[in-house]
Amino acid sequence: MPRRRVLVVDDDRNIVQLVRMYLEKDGYHVAVAFDGEEALDAARSFKPDLIVLDLMLPSIDGIEVCKRVRWSSDVPIIMLTARTTETDKLFGLDLGADDYVTKPFSPRELLARIPAVLRRAPGSDELGGPEELVVGPLVIFPRRRQVNVQERLVNLTPTEFNLLKVMAMAPGQVFTRAQLIEKAFGYDFEGFERNVDVHITSLRRKLEADIGPRKLIKTVYGLGYKLEPDLEAAHSIST
Repeated sequence: MPRRRVLVVDDDRNIVQLVRMYLEKDGYHVAVAFDGEEALDAARSFKPDLIVLDLMLPSIDGIEVCKRVRWSSDVPIIMLTARTTETDKLFGLDLGADDYVTKPFSPRELLARIPAVLRRAPGSDELGGPEELVVGPLVIFPRRRQVNVQERLVNLTPTEFNLLKVMAMAPGQVFTRAQLIEKAFGYDFEGFERNVDVHITSLRRKLEADIGPRKLIKTVYGLGYKLEPDLEAAHSIST
């Protein structure tokens, strides 16, 4: 099996070399870039399977790099960010990033994220499942990785899609953050449970934009989250 290709982009050369060392030791083929222009050139020539992208870059910032990559590719992107507010993280996810790691970070954490994000990428068959899921106004097509809300196509990241699919397979069931990590992310890392909240917030904003005050994803305080079913409409069609 060919080695997976990872592009690491950061203007801090010490971070780049450290991440490169860990990735190559783990068997990845690694290319690096230190500014936005280099990153876009490398994305075209290296054709990575995944990009680790710092948001604060010279020449062209990481936000613009993410936008331009998304115009032509669905390659998974993990953001590296020193911004710690939920608003900043949501902004990055709205651009099309699949996950984020907050600086300062442990290389072990990044190594845990990369294979999990690759497994969640479009084209992965690991989630499988029914051909169609209908929960209230949601229609989910797992094999096409497509979601419609009242016939409107909703663009979700692979992470958001997998979270939604897990909950849609059992409408009304409460999932703890740990359960969502296990079922939707495929790994665990100390401190990651709080990241689930940010992904859920982003998912809610996209799903609930056109349905008024109704909340599709409910918070069950002290426990976790559930997808609120319309019991008359909720069903799945299997083949």
